Amino acid sequence: MAEDVRAEMVSTVFQVVVSTGDTVVEGDTLVILESMKMEIPVLAEVDGTVSSVDVKVGDVIQQGDLIAVIS
Repeated sequence: MAEDVRAEMVSTVFQVVVSTGDTVVEGDTLVILESMKMEIPVLAEVDGTVSSVDVKVGDVIQQGDLIAVIS
């Protein structure tokens, strides 16, 4: 079953740490967002393989936007 990783707030993508096909474990950093001069890591909530990364550095994302999918 796939796990969607979604943005919790309006922010800018500062760094993309993983790529499609990477294996991750719960707690691994997927991307780093920037909001109000703060860097906010987005962590994997499940173990699995990254099946898609739906953002790139510089993207402005809204709350609820899809960041990545882990399967």
